[in-house]
Amino acid sequence: MKISMFHLMPYRDLPADFEQKYQSVWVDPPFWELADPVKVGQYYNWTLDELIYAAKSGMDGICVNEHHQNAYGFMPSPNLMGSVLARATNGMNCAVVQMGATLPTTNPPIRVAEEYAMLDTISGGRLVAGMPLGTPMDANLCYGITPIEHRERYYEAHDLIMKAWQSRETFAWNGKYFKLPMVNLWPRPIQQPHPPVWVPGAGSLSTWDFAAKHDHCYCFLSYYGNKLGKRVMDGFWEFVAKEGLEPNPYRAGFLQLVVVAETDAQAEKDYYKHIRYFYDKSLHILNEYQMIPGNQDYRSLTNSVKNLLPMQLDLMNSVKNWKYKDFVDNQFVIAGSPATVRDQLQEAVKKLRVGNLMVLLHIGSMPHELTLKNIDLFSREVLPHFRNVWDEDGWDNKWWPTTLRGKTNAENIGRAPRPEMHAGK
Repeated sequence: MKISMFHLMPYRDLPADFEQKYQSVWVDPPFWELADPVKVGQYYNWTLDELIYAAKSGMDGICVNEHHQNAYGFMPSPNLMGSVLARATNGMNCAVVQMGATLPTTNPPIRVAEEYAMLDTISGGRLVAGMPLGTPMDANLCYGITPIEHRERYYEAHDLIMKAWQSRETFAWNGKYFKLPMVNLWPRPIQQPHPPVWVPGAGSLSTWDFAAKHDHCYCFLSYYGNKLGKRVMDGFWEFVAKEGLEPNPYRAGFLQLVVVAETDAQAEKDYYKHIRYFYDKSLHILNEYQMIPGNQDYRSLTNSVKNLLPMQLDLMNSVKNWKYKDFVDNQFVIAGSPATVRDQLQEAVKKLRVGNLMVLLHIGSMPHELTLKNIDLFSREVLPHFRNVWDEDGWDNKWWPTTLRGKTNAENIGRAPRPEMHAGK
């Protein structure tokens, strides 16, 4: 199986009373009251260093994404980050996983096709092309996309990008939302007919349909544990069976928060305050911003209201009273010694039936040195035990870069200096 380090790049130093004083971490937090541009520059560079360290430590992929006007994860241009990562990891069997550039907010969408092609060529064909719909906060409130048009724009943008990558002739595009007289993409991706496409989602039925129709990898992104994840993924695999598709575990991806320390007790000591920061501050989002009328199609909204939202809202309301043990017991975070993390993560991967796992190894306010420690312990003590998961069933990961299929990044383990070598810098 393939495991990638996912990085949100949050603001790591929000004030202690942030969630009491401000209504939301997303859309309208006042930058000049909360942030320092010099610190922001430091956070960007730390994030790049942490992801490059993860690649050198043997992670199969390194993963960034796009968000706007927030302190939860402020990479407004993941492709700027990806260009640095693609160049810095040349020569490694490490995928550049862009999860990714938001399609409906990029006008015209062939900008995504061009930039992804650049990343694929710079990296030597190691790109995973994430194609997110975009959150209501980002797309509707920050970038002004009309909610009822959001998904239609996404579908058209996707089709335009796929055709632009593959067409050998210059063509005109006369769509509902995008009209281009001459499309003749330069450059083209190394991977042909196109890089593997991953579609992140939060349980919408329409996203399952879309991923299945185009044979893309569906990735469930949630911070509310793999118990909620199992409810979503069970539904996804039932859908796959009904559609007559092969139940290939690499057809699916999942995001899991993970922290590793020398012992279970040390994990609580090292990480609990940063987990608390993440759920109290980084996820402090006004409900009205998250649930914009018209953003979901009716069928998906009905399914969410009946089957997902009650459980998710109950979990969200419970979190404020939780202690460290509650986060671990509910598997919001898989935490502990390497042996504990291995056992719990193996169980989660199997019950969710996912072949492409993304692990959030930087959480909330975690400082740089602690993040490097987490990456180091995970890469050396946990990651090697997952190499052969699903191999016995003979599944092929068709959703991984063609240049890397059948390869691992294991030879890079040990190339990165140990975290203690960074001390004091």
